[in-house]
Amino acid sequence: MSERLQKWLAGQGLGSRRQLETVISAGRVTVDGQVAEIGCKVDGDERIEVDGRLIRLPKNQAFRAKALIYHKPSGEICTRSDPQGRPTVFDHLPRLAQGRWIGIGRLDYQTSGLLLMTNDGELANRMMHPSAALPREYSVRVIGEADAAVLRKLRRGVELEDGLAKFDQIEFAGGEALNHWYTVVVSEGRNRLVRRLWEAVGFRVSRLIRIRFGPIRLERSLHIGKNRFLTPAELATLYEAVGLEVPA
Repeated sequence: MSERLQKWLAGQGLGSRRQLETVISAGRVTVDGQVAEIGCKVDGDERIEVDGRLIRLPKNQAFRAKALIYHKPSGEICTRSDPQGRPTVFDHLPRLAQGRWIGIGRLDYQTSGLLLMTNDGELANRMMHPSAALPREYSVRVIGEADAAVLRKLRRGVELEDGLAKFDQIEFAGGEALNHWYTVVVSEGRNRLVRRLWEAVGFRVSRLIRIRFGPIRLERSLHIGKNRFLTPAELATLYEAVGLEVPA
């Protein structure tokens, strides 16, 4: 069955449909040697290349969606390469027979914890889209102890340079001396949002760990720097969470 080229490429894990429309418009995709146009249809048996790299799957080989959890350590970046030579999260992932790994959201250089990866560009795009509003849960250590007034302010909202932001949930999780732990939940993926919220009320974050993204939680048995594939049931929950049909 034929489908639009940008949808087919997204299914191979090359990005979202919108991103791939830009790639096609730039003349970087060819189908059977001809520069492709947005909206053209393919059935997967053509010779399809992106930037000269052959993408087409072998005949009769269906695309298999995969996803994994990576327990990111601090000190790694979430891009594929770094001009400064810092290690990236992609250095430690298993190789894929189809597509490439796409990060579902990012964690900054100093933040550790749960990072989801998939080879399905449409799934990644849906999960990162603001309309999905998937909860992200973090364990955060700050210097000092926040009183009730500060916690109320963080729940009600704080004006940041890019608009009002708040924690959907915030709970004290223990601590001693200067270090105090809190569990917080946000439902948007703005850059460094958790750190910026705490900084806005006068606290410095000394450690930040993401422990949940949507329906997937980081289990204690997955040690830092390790990864594991999601089970079919776990993968299905991701598709269901963003209203996509669960692949066979």
